[in-house]
Amino acid sequence: MEKQKQFFVALGIVVILGSVIAIRLWGSNAAQAEQATAAELRPAAVAVVTRGPLVSAISLSGAFRPYQEVDVHAKVAGYIRHIYVDVGDKVKAGQELAVLEVPELNAQVVGARADMRCNQDAIRRSRSEIERARSTHVAYHAAYTRLKQASDARPGLIAEQELDDALAKDKETEAQVSSAEAALSEAEGQLGVAQANLERLSALESYAHITAPFPGVVTKRYADTGALIQAGTASDTQSMPVVQLAEWSRLRLVVPVPESSVPKLHIGSSVQVHVSALNRDFQGKVARFADALSDETRTMHTEIDVENPDGTLKDGMYAEAKLVLSQQAGVLTVPIQAVERTATGATVLVVDASNRIEQRPVQLGTEGSDRVAVLSGLAENDKVVVGNRGGFRAGERVVPKVVKTNLDAEAAL
Repeated sequence: MEKQKQFFVALGIVVILGSVIAIRLWGSNAAQAEQATAAELRPAAVAVVTRGPLVSAISLSGAFRPYQEVDVHAKVAGYIRHIYVDVGDKVKAGQELAVLEVPELNAQVVGARADMRCNQDAIRRSRSEIERARSTHVAYHAAYTRLKQASDARPGLIAEQELDDALAKDKETEAQVSSAEAALSEAEGQLGVAQANLERLSALESYAHITAPFPGVVTKRYADTGALIQAGTASDTQSMPVVQLAEWSRLRLVVPVPESSVPKLHIGSSVQVHVSALNRDFQGKVARFADALSDETRTMHTEIDVENPDGTLKDGMYAEAKLVLSQQAGVLTVPIQAVERTATGATVLVVDASNRIEQRPVQLGTEGSDRVAVLSGLAENDKVVVGNRGGFRAGERVVPKVVKTNLDAEAAL
């Protein structure tokens, strides 16, 4: 009996040990199977659907041009007596650049001044003549008046011939006064003509001093001392300019804006300008545009003003301008590469809570440079697949890996 009892105890112990060993072996195999299954799942780069600002912008390349650029000509012909500037010199508005030698013009100015003095002398003579004629007229008029009064008081006392002679002298001296006044008016007119001629010649003489029309930098010098310069107003001659002047304290960045972005372009909009040659960013603003599209390129000529007080930027430098077309706040957005557009609409691949792929239709709104607004079909914090969408199918389990940018998505894959 005792031996039978010991047998059942030993058998129980063996059964228990066998059960424990079987459970451990089953658990180990299940864990290995689960690990193997997880190892077989493919990773999927996903982006989290978030709310935030959405900026619609385009980047355009262009070249800087001077705000103003002009060839400075001489208004009168002459020889350069002195030239005070050379290439690269900075000048102020009104600064003298060169002086011309114009001998014949100087002689004409001297002659005009002499004419002025002659006409002034003629005016003085005319005024003296008027005074003399008036004095004579007063005397003859008084004599005639007395004779007339005496004849009226005592008829026959004064002969008619004497009265007629006195009246004739009165009228003659009165006419002499009028003639002297006319001569004075003529002399004054001649003086006005002489003065206008002198002012014209003096103005031309002042043009012998060539000055800068605006502050800038001399970019070219065409003439040297002693060179003959033709008048820049003559249309039948090819006059040579003296220098070329460009304003560089402010520059124009010329960019072609595509037709699709033209309606959103506004005067005064801020623009971020990046110059690769300097590796620097500058601030500019949309100053003007052509308001018409080019037939060849379907773009609109647009100019961005960029301040350049220290002269860092140079004419001809290339730059990239980022034009902000619209801005929205608190918008539900996803990366553009997460969206697949078809003829029937747009879809995204969503990774659900069980890490399975689900294809979901969405309604899109405003599109930015790298993200697009979602009006319906997604909720905040949803995970959408970015990158290689074609490698996944609906219902497939994946291992999601959250990325932030396109470059991160490519690196994760």
